[in-house]
Amino acid sequence: MAIDVLAQNAVPIAPSRPTPYLDAVTIALAGRRTQLDRALARLGGQAETLAAIAARLVATLSEGQKVLVAGNGGSAAEAQHFAAELLGRFKREREPYAVLSLTADTALLTAVANDYGYSDVFARQVRALGRPGDLLLLFSTSGESENVVRAAAAARTRGVTTVAVTSERPSRLARAADLSLRVPVTDTAVVQELHMLVTHVLCDVIEAELAHAAERR
Repeated sequence: MAIDVLAQNAVPIAPSRPTPYLDAVTIALAGRRTQLDRALARLGGQAETLAAIAARLVATLSEGQKVLVAGNGGSAAEAQHFAAELLGRFKREREPYAVLSLTADTALLTAVANDYGYSDVFARQVRALGRPGDLLLLFSTSGESENVVRAAAAARTRGVTTVAVTSERPSRLARAADLSLRVPVTDTAVVQELHMLVTHVLCDVIEAELAHAAERR
């Protein structure tokens, strides 16, 4: 009798409906996987350049100097990401490292942009904060943004090493930098995804090397 009552009161199960956009998402993921597989294979050919950048960063931080980081838009987010991983923690418990993003202070950025122009928002900070032996790391998908190019020029006047991480295209920033990594794609979204991978590779190497050096001391 109880079974009959339950059966009478049961809510009919609606037939399952296709998930909206499932085909579009599946196609997009497959396409992105193909792009990333090809790009990563080509990026492997630049391992020596990436290692040289890691060595510069390790040397800068181990000598008590600081790293300044900047970029626009998604590259601004990557600059803050890079700084957060090293001033905070990536994988290991250790002392914080002197890494500062030049993109995070909205009052400063808007004041400089308003008074001097957006092209000088990073260069003015580099002139104020940069010291000989420091390193300026610039992320840019185009390598042509005036403010990052001016930042590289300002770094040169302060004896600050400039490292650029850009896309495959030749650019003013890559030419102005002391050392540049041009990730082997031009699609902006994939460039930014590879920049994040570069950030994680660099942070892993830097953290491991500096942590081991601290243990040896």
